Amino acid sequence: MSKLSIRDIDLKNKRVFIRVDFNVPLTEDGSTITDDTRIVATLPTIEYALRHHAKVILASHLGRPKGKPNPKYSLRPVVDRLRELLDKKIGDSINVAFAPDCIGEIAEEMSRQLESRQVLLLENLRYHAEEEANDPEFSKKLASLAEVYCNDAFGSAHRAHASTEGITHFLKPAVAGLLMEKEITYLGKALEAPEKPFVAIIGGSKISGKIDVIQNLLEKVDTLVIVGGMAYTFYRSKGVATGKSLVEEDKIDLAKQTLEKASAKGVNILLPVDNILADSFSNDAKTQPWDTSKDFPADWQGLDIGPKSVATIEDVVSRARTIVWNGPAGVFEFPNFAKGTNAIARAVAGNKAATSIIGGGDSVSAINQAGVADQITHISTGGGASLEFLEGKKLPGVEALTEK
Repeated sequence: MSKLSIRDIDLKNKRVFIRVDFNVPLTEDGSTITDDTRIVATLPTIEYALRHHAKVILASHLGRPKGKPNPKYSLRPVVDRLRELLDKKIGDSINVAFAPDCIGEIAEEMSRQLESRQVLLLENLRYHAEEEANDPEFSKKLASLAEVYCNDAFGSAHRAHASTEGITHFLKPAVAGLLMEKEITYLGKALEAPEKPFVAIIGGSKISGKIDVIQNLLEKVDTLVIVGGMAYTFYRSKGVATGKSLVEEDKIDLAKQTLEKASAKGVNILLPVDNILADSFSNDAKTQPWDTSKDFPADWQGLDIGPKSVATIEDVVSRARTIVWNGPAGVFEFPNFAKGTNAIARAVAGNKAATSIIGGGDSVSAINQAGVADQITHISTGGGASLEFLEGKKLPGVEALTEK
């Protein structure tokens, strides 16, 4: 990694502004956290800073309060959970205070009063419209709270906001947290120096959301596996009728060009050889397996990959040394059409010789449901950010960090 990491600087008695991703799901009334995965993911960075006697200031957004205070989107419920997690991880009582705003006199005074190994969580950054507008004055006010900037929110790194990009113009050094460092290292290595064979599995419903990833990966991979709803647009480009399956009519030519480009580059594009067809878009629909060498029945639609496709993908994955997976193989929300996605999850986890990288909400859910998360090399915390990274785009929150 070419950027400075939190490991590279002296933190002792310094006020460290850590941009975290505490955009956690809450109950309807906003009082209780229902999933603390994102808090847990950034604990190593917070713990590192505390062990090195930093004064820690944490900042995050939560939900979409539309630029003004809204109790439903308050970060206050995070305080108790964070305190519990830190106590368990560090083994002694850590003082976690809460500032009722992220800028202004009270936030400034509370940050000044911080002592070594204490934590201050600021209220939701998006209570101010200036955060998403990347307003320089707002950025400057955030910067005034600290002496060091650290970004550990990879999930927000693809956005040029005040707390991810603007603040770095007023607060140096700007370093990567341990989670950010891990994301950049694994995703970067997959794109720049992957161990071969490199297999990418791209799924999801539409080509339009993933075409830039596919185009970029065609320059890197040995095999590109295309599954999910987008596969039906590729079938259509090969002249196969797909019944009522999801197809992006305006992307059929693009799919054809992609297959031609892959062929010219010697990249193996693997489309499912069979599907599970359903007579309606429902978990309880009637089903039939169908080989994709022949036209689908007019009133049926593909909702998952079939057993022959699973076996083919398992074989390709078993021989890979780098695997990137983003997007499900079928309508994963319906248990009866989640078999293909779950089989891919087990296959990826089963290859212990490969570096495996998972990005995207449904793929992560599949890994968790299959109970194999601990067998994956790296699970990305940033859906949109990891997609843009795989597209080869520069992420503003990463670019803004100080070079080593």
